[in-house]
Amino acid sequence: MENQILYRFNRNQNDSVYISFREYKGRNYLDLRIFYKPEDQEEMRATKKGITIPLELFGELKKGIISCEKKLPTNSSH
Repeated sequence: MENQILYRFNRNQNDSVYISFREYKGRNYLDLRIFYKPEDQEEMRATKKGITIPLELFGELKKGIISCEKKLPTNSSH
């Protein structure tokens, strides 16, 4: 199964972060990966920078993000 892109946002002018769903060897994963656009190509390409977690750990990831958000300075959460 190919990656199903769920969300994408620009990290800077040259890179984007892709959040995608993927299936591998019968297991489901959430993949957060940095993509870049090579100068001579139209299509974005994945880097090795990222994290892949089994979907059963999504709740832990969500708890961690919420916990971090509460501790960030108020002007950083936008």
